Amino acid sequence: MTARLDRTHDAALQSWVASANTEGTDFPIQNLPLGIFRRAGSDEAFRPGTAIGDQILDLTALVRSGALTGDAAAALAGTEDGTLNALMARGRPARVVLRQALSDGLAAGAAGEAAWRSALVPQAEAEYAVPARIGDYTDFYTSVHHATSIGRMFRPDNPLLPNYKWVPIGYHGRSSSLGVSGQRFPRPVAQLGAGGADGAPRFGPCERLDYELEMAIYVGTANAQGEPVPMAEAEDHLFGLGLLNDWSARDIQAWEYQPLGPFLSKNFASTLSPWIVTLEALEPFRAPFVLPAGDPQPLPYLDSDDNRARGALDLQLEVWLQTDKMRAAGQPHQRLMRSNFQDSYWTIAQLLAHHTVGGCNLQPGDMLGSGTQSGPTPDQGGSMLELSAGGKQPLVLGNGETRAFLQDGDSVMLRARGERAGFRTIGFGACEGQVLPARAMPSTQAAADGR
Repeated sequence: MTARLDRTHDAALQSWVASANTEGTDFPIQNLPLGIFRRAGSDEAFRPGTAIGDQILDLTALVRSGALTGDAAAALAGTEDGTLNALMARGRPARVVLRQALSDGLAAGAAGEAAWRSALVPQAEAEYAVPARIGDYTDFYTSVHHATSIGRMFRPDNPLLPNYKWVPIGYHGRSSSLGVSGQRFPRPVAQLGAGGADGAPRFGPCERLDYELEMAIYVGTANAQGEPVPMAEAEDHLFGLGLLNDWSARDIQAWEYQPLGPFLSKNFASTLSPWIVTLEALEPFRAPFVLPAGDPQPLPYLDSDDNRARGALDLQLEVWLQTDKMRAAGQPHQRLMRSNFQDSYWTIAQLLAHHTVGGCNLQPGDMLGSGTQSGPTPDQGGSMLELSAGGKQPLVLGNGETRAFLQDGDSVMLRARGERAGFRTIGFGACEGQVLPARAMPSTQAAADGR
């Protein structure tokens, strides 16, 4: 995990793709995130691409034309199936070779510009798929500020449980309902807790629907079952990061979570950003991992000198909301909060090391959710549950609307950026999803008809 800066991080590097050089772009040549796309509305096969400015470089077309050859082309073998899993499985060496070749080919003055230009597709004309075949998904709980804030709502005298500062807490998520940015999903329906006739649970559409601002951490190379990954090797088994909105039905969750944790409250939809920003692109935004004074130090299997020196990531995170009324009036999304991934209590290396310490075998494309990323102040809550104090203090939006929880038609967009003096700012692209009305259920319709 020693520093791995190279020519691809040079802040002075420019691209012949003019939009990659503009101030404020998420995708300068120093980023080169990877995703899966095709032309919108077409029956083309989904295929790998890299974002550059407002364009996508079609990597399959680049290889087939002979413009990308050698080890860089070999790194992409198998990704023609519309997933990045084959590249993920090859580990960091293949990823670095590909990144350096893409950087060289997209750099201003590159000799093969004409051939490469023919492989560009405007992002405005593309649609995306989930970037990897995600066999398993584990959601962690790495923000101590979120854990404390939520705990205070339910246990005012003991908000943070004693195991939190010793062990990365996580639960098994549902990979089948993961979708890519642009996902639209109906409001979930389930039991909502006591309150029905004779003390029976109420049943119907969720009334306290929420978002959760998270990072998606993608596994690269696998580990064999029964063979834990030590901290010194943990990041060599990781591929990169994206954004994750882990939509949450708070009323369903409150009724079902004891004693085994979330189930229907989390499995109806989760939205991912289409682009994975590789660990190489994130090198300039490394930061020391420092625990608060007086907190216990990690057990040896979760500790290393490198992790202490540079295990954290300084990434600005934001949540933006657009309501139906705002959309109809032509008003853009309104920012609700900002936090920083550096405030996470556990690092990405610690999450992977802990996940495997008992012998669990992770596979290429598996995903680890970071858990809701809240900051230390009340206005940095990574969920509406926190920003509205459990619904007691609704947010007042710029157009006068209020929100304690999400309403039908609301669209939530997550964004993230790495910013540091001496380096180009890079972003993750948008991660957006929209809430649709609940679908009618046969049992509820029958009740409404008096049958």
